[in-house]
Amino acid sequence: MDQEMKITDSIEDKGLLESSVRLKPHEAQSYRKKVLWVSWFSIVITIILAVAAFTVSIMRHSASAFGFAFDATLDVLSSIIVLWRYSNAAAVHSAHREYIACVILGVVFILSSLCILGKSIHDLATRLLPEVDDFLFSVSIISGLVCVVLAVMKFMLGKVLTSRALLTDGFNSLVGGVMGFSILISAEVFKHEPMVWYLDGTVGVLIGLVILAYGVKLLVDMVPRVLQTRNYERFE
Repeated sequence: MDQEMKITDSIEDKGLLESSVRLKPHEAQSYRKKVLWVSWFSIVITIILAVAAFTVSIMRHSASAFGFAFDATLDVLSSIIVLWRYSNAAAVHSAHREYIACVILGVVFILSSLCILGKSIHDLATRLLPEVDDFLFSVSIISGLVCVVLAVMKFMLGKVLTSRALLTDGFNSLVGGVMGFSILISAEVFKHEPMVWYLDGTVGVLIGLVILAYGVKLLVDMVPRVLQTRNYERFE
């Protein structure tokens, strides 16, 4: 483990990611193309899911649906950032470009979490009750399944390319999947136990806090690294 840490530190000192010694050039470019395809697919799918979730949140007064819609919007933004990250073929192993992408993701995460928290707390304060129907169930199930599949694909590619930005994008998709299923669970609970009306808003608050914490951690971890690698911009 100590030897691996020394190797990783030595690589980062040169402004490169660990993937630069793990992958051959043609392998790295092959995985880069896969990342671009997954990112474009994610953007198209999550835009559709975001529109559907916003519609549900407005029509059915669902705080968790609103939270999912915002998370889907965040997923679109994070996938766009990943597209920028891997748009330059020569920068596939660039640590500086990687860390900049992570810092931008951190800022986006924090802003989105504040919106989710604000909406959820407002719904709890005003005792806004969700409305339950088949449309809500359909959107939550489809959203949950699609987001989990996207998360798995992004995690696999992120692990191979040792990309924190791609892993973060995968984490966001995973959160979207959890929120998709939480819409279904909270709606089903409310249907049978109307006294537990606050579950929907509480889930929205918890998700907002998770996204906020992750965004803050990204900034704390990555801002110093951006400054350390700012001299390695030859890939740009």
